[in-house]
Amino acid sequence: MLETLLQLDRQLFLFINGLHHPLLDPVMVFISGKLSWLPLYVFLLFLIVRQFKWQAVLVMIFVAVLISLSDQASVKAFKFVFERPRPCHEADLQPLIHLAAGRCGGAFGFVSSHAANSFALATFIWLLLRQHFYWVSYLLFSYAVVVSYSRVYLGVHYPGDIIGGALLGMASGWLVYAVYQLWNRRICRQSC
Repeated sequence: MLETLLQLDRQLFLFINGLHHPLLDPVMVFISGKLSWLPLYVFLLFLIVRQFKWQAVLVMIFVAVLISLSDQASVKAFKFVFERPRPCHEADLQPLIHLAAGRCGGAFGFVSSHAANSFALATFIWLLLRQHFYWVSYLLFSYAVVVSYSRVYLGVHYPGDIIGGALLGMASGWLVYAVYQLWNRRICRQSC
């Protein structure tokens, strides 16, 4: 069963990675960049400050904890435990892969840290702002999906790496939001 899933993952990877185009390559490299989404982050910060005023500082602390949690968990609890090579490190796949960015990344790919971090942020901010800005879920989860897709397109992750990272990210987002809610109910109400 596991072998069948891994084979399907490999075939889906080759299909998605094979959809490359010279005009799309730089777009996907940009999408996958760490600072490329800075305008979105600034916009989200604006919405958070607008809604929560001075408590936005507390929200940003929770966001920092969230990203640290999802990023470290993706590496230490998954990549270093499962040690599944990235597709671009698999010798039999290398001739078939289009590496749009020209680089492969670290040795292991399960789970994708990009997917974990983007879905963690999307989930937390959606939970935080959903009552005030209902449309924010479309923006946030589109961002997470596009970032995640770019990782397969670029040849550095299997789709299974993305799915695992997305699940980890959503779980991290829910967990940190639950702690944030607990903080607001028990601590902040007494002293804020």
